Amino acid sequence: MPPIKMHHQEFEAPEELQDTIKCFWYNRREARADSSGFEVVPDGYAEIIFHFGSGCSISSDGVLWPLPSPFMMGLLNQPVIFYAKDRFETIGIRCFPWTVFDLLGLPPNKRALHVFEHPVAQLQPKLNAFVLDGKIAEAVAEVKQYFLQARAQVATNSMLYKAGTAMQAAKGTIPVSEVAAAAHVTVRTLERNFKRSSGHTVKDVSGLMRFEQVRNRLWMDPNANLASLAHEFGYTDQSHLSREFKRYSGISPAAFARKAKTGQQMLSDDLLNLSS
Repeated sequence: MPPIKMHHQEFEAPEELQDTIKCFWYNRREARADSSGFEVVPDGYAEIIFHFGSGCSISSDGVLWPLPSPFMMGLLNQPVIFYAKDRFETIGIRCFPWTVFDLLGLPPNKRALHVFEHPVAQLQPKLNAFVLDGKIAEAVAEVKQYFLQARAQVATNSMLYKAGTAMQAAKGTIPVSEVAAAAHVTVRTLERNFKRSSGHTVKDVSGLMRFEQVRNRLWMDPNANLASLAHEFGYTDQSHLSREFKRYSGISPAAFARKAKTGQQMLSDDLLNLSS
């Protein structure tokens, strides 16, 4: 059976968008003619995803449900399996979870999958034409322009920006009290505003950021010492790290490392978000 071929590109967000959007990305996946699944693992970002080609479905209770383009993946607390066949291409907007709902003008919630009616869907025909012609840079430029205009309509929340910056700099390892101090507000004020904006608590997002760092480290260095990683990323001990890792990924860190080492972990860089 021929292997699935993948191609991935990332595009930097313009300076005006860097407080709301981490990056833009494009992925092409050439799969088999029959529908095959691929896994998306939790991380600390929300993704707005346009897709082109054979379509995309998600499995729920043993049934495949087709997804519109675009859709949004919020913060996950466990892996999700998507299905596609033949040539499948995607353009994604990787957003900070505390900014994505304001950027889209949508009410926040904790759902992992968001299917919604929104003016951004009007980009689909033009993006599809660009993608069919292989004009990926032009397609991404179109998406960037849309979000530059959308960003101009959203008031800057300096408190959330400062909090998010502190969380990212610490890779999710600092307590809520230190995040609040960095944002110059009380813990209660931070938590209330953070949840109102993202649908999640600071602790929720920090936990995903921390897991993502450990997962990326193990992917790059499967021989990394788990006790040392636990200490580096602020877990109580190795057992704490292992519980949290399995909670988000479905497997233990040792099992993940073994798969990474033997090349059996068939995930592309975009799904792992290794560049984050």
